[in-house]
Amino acid sequence: MRILHVVPTYLPATRYGGPIYAVHGLCRALAARGHDVSVFTTNVDGTGQSDVPLGVPVDRDGVRVHYFASEFRRLYVSRGLNRALRATAGTFDVVHLHSVFLWPTYAAARAASAAGVPYIVSPRGMLVPELIRERSRLAKTTWLRLFERRTFANAARIHFTAQAEWNDAARTGLTLPKPFVVPNGIDLVSRPPVPRDERTILYFGRISWKKRIDRLIDALPRVPNAQLVIAGNDDEGLTPALRDRAQQAGLIDRVTFLGPIDSAAKWELLARATLFALPSMSENFGNVVLEAMMMETPVVLSAGVGLAPDVANAHAGIVADDFADTIRTLLDDAPLRAALGRNGRALVESRFTWPVVAAEMEEAYCSIASRR
Repeated sequence: MRILHVVPTYLPATRYGGPIYAVHGLCRALAARGHDVSVFTTNVDGTGQSDVPLGVPVDRDGVRVHYFASEFRRLYVSRGLNRALRATAGTFDVVHLHSVFLWPTYAAARAASAAGVPYIVSPRGMLVPELIRERSRLAKTTWLRLFERRTFANAARIHFTAQAEWNDAARTGLTLPKPFVVPNGIDLVSRPPVPRDERTILYFGRISWKKRIDRLIDALPRVPNAQLVIAGNDDEGLTPALRDRAQQAGLIDRVTFLGPIDSAAKWELLARATLFALPSMSENFGNVVLEAMMMETPVVLSAGVGLAPDVANAHAGIVADDFADTIRTLLDDAPLRAALGRNGRALVESRFTWPVVAAEMEEAYCSIASRR
């Protein structure tokens, strides 16, 4: 099967977090299953550009990636990408679009429809009414009305990574043709042979307003002798405010800001932590939760994290209302932490490996490609 994925940004632009890794992981796994997989994307990487060639395909793990320059970076508008979509959309069996509120999704949907090729849309956690109201409400509401309603109505299917993401999208009032859930996946790696730190709470991920990292700082006074480690990219410039919050609460000596962490150091960081905490307002999936569980590190999540039901059902962590009380309980109960860690690793191995996920997505593609 010839499959085209269209995504605003792609590797090596890792600053955009989990969706970048998730889309590439899926593409790579589909290619490994024998499919002909291409990606159309831009070279945008924050305020700069990825060091990639334009106009020629780049092989990334068996996936042909085509990068195009963007003339209007805020929406990732690209004339080159538009020309390529119009010229080649009809040569694919399925087109898979990742994101909403951004021009590449709109352009790819129009091109696929014109060529009579079925397409799937993955909102990637961007259709949450509360988040839309919180940030750029007027612009996003207008975009939904003018563009995304048509994009979704004409889609063959809508893909979500968790049931919670599906539920959130349904509350927007958009038409959701044949919605289905296939989770993100992960490549299995062994836990490095490092000791656990004592009473260390780890937050690892993008430093973003919707992650509610302030809740962890506010929990520290009720968790004696605990240390909070915050690691990840901060494109929103929130670290100074978080540091000030800790300083004003007299907790600055108990909070460590590590900044960006490269992939080589990530596994040891996750393996050393006593527990991992993610108090997000909304998280369509939560790739880093899989990474923590793979390191047998117990996780504490808010109910807004898409993986929360899976974690709770597998007894691999705790979905918390009161983070301070839950964290204190876990830090004082080593046998419970060990049991949660073992269950987390077992959950990842049984449900969330890329071969398993790619096989599920392949079924969805076949269900619509066969209609052509």
